[in-house]
Amino acid sequence: MGEKIAGMLKDREMAVFCTMTVIVLVIAAFCLETPGGLAYGMIKIILSRDALITDYFELAGYGTAFLNAALVLGLGMGLIRSLKIPFTGLTMAVLFINTGFALFGKNPVNVLPIILGTWLYAKAHRSGMNRYVYTALFGSGLAPMVTEMLYLLPFPFGVNLLCSVGLGIFVGFVLPPLSMHTASMHMGYNLFNVGFSAGLFAFVMVCVMQAFGLESNSVFLWKYGRPAWLITGLYLYFGAALLYGLFLNGWKLRPLFKLMRHPGRAVADFVMMVGAGTTLINMGLMGLVGTSYILLIGGDLCGPVVGAILTAFGFAAFGAHLRNYLPVLGGVFLGTLANHMNPTTPGIQMGAIFAIGLSPIAGQFGILAGLLAGALHGAVVVCTSSLYGGLNLYNNGFSTGLVAIILVPVLESFIKGYKIRHQQKG
Repeated sequence: MGEKIAGMLKDREMAVFCTMTVIVLVIAAFCLETPGGLAYGMIKIILSRDALITDYFELAGYGTAFLNAALVLGLGMGLIRSLKIPFTGLTMAVLFINTGFALFGKNPVNVLPIILGTWLYAKAHRSGMNRYVYTALFGSGLAPMVTEMLYLLPFPFGVNLLCSVGLGIFVGFVLPPLSMHTASMHMGYNLFNVGFSAGLFAFVMVCVMQAFGLESNSVFLWKYGRPAWLITGLYLYFGAALLYGLFLNGWKLRPLFKLMRHPGRAVADFVMMVGAGTTLINMGLMGLVGTSYILLIGGDLCGPVVGAILTAFGFAAFGAHLRNYLPVLGGVFLGTLANHMNPTTPGIQMGAIFAIGLSPIAGQFGILAGLLAGALHGAVVVCTSSLYGGLNLYNNGFSTGLVAIILVPVLESFIKGYKIRHQQKG
């Protein structure tokens, strides 16, 4: 019976898992909030400023935040399926980073102009949208720019709305060529490539806005605490992913160890490399580790932190695994012991989970390099958010890009020098 079910799921395993995730989120939403409350909460999310850090758990309640995540995930899935793109590791990464950030900054309305802009870019280059769909979905990290214009511009609402949509379209139009260029800057050692390009673009745009007297200020809405039901739900969800992967793998763990031998440097699509079953096992483990880390340090399971864990969960299909992630996670924690920061500081909680973007450095250069990368990321990420007034949701992606650009050439230089000296002695 198990083999028959696995056969029926073949090549559709990830699509089925994402569909079930949407269903789980919708059920959770209606269990936690009334239909009227959900409708009011969605209006509140859509009309509110979305700059970092706007925790939708705090802003609109748990139920509405989960419904928003389900809608954003469903939108991404619909776009992927309409373009007949297979569900690969990159697909899982982009879908779950959007699901995670739908708990603090993205909604089904503010992401649409950016997607439209990328579609226009594809048309302008006489290319299919399937070539740029991932950039469009990742690029929605700049969605707060769309809603921010509604509040910053001094014109009537209708004019502000047109300007907001126009800016979103411009963002989507510019990001594809920019992200292709930034990929060569960090040489695949930052998994959050579009986050880095989005950070550069946001910094320039904020400078232009300030030149015209428009200044965006960061937001801080944060739901403190760790509800027992949420802890249980996260462990059950990630445990289910792990068990689903084991079932698809015939209850074999050996392929997971093969996956962990890969350094994770982009492009590392685990679904294409080792299959859906092993990838889901890896994803489940990463989700469990991220949740456990937050609980062990006494952190908060708020929208941004749960969103970060879901992002790490998605990128466990595209470059990250326990062997290359634990060193950078440990580096962020150890860095806080050596400086004045605290591991439970909101930005550091997020930074520790999002340090997953630097996993390829540990995978390529070893544990010590991973610890150093994590410590640097913890120091840099608390400074970078002020550069763009909270308008780039991927602040950690920008930070990991900076760390990779600075650290990787130094590591390669010392390793190359060591090899040369070793060969001369030999």
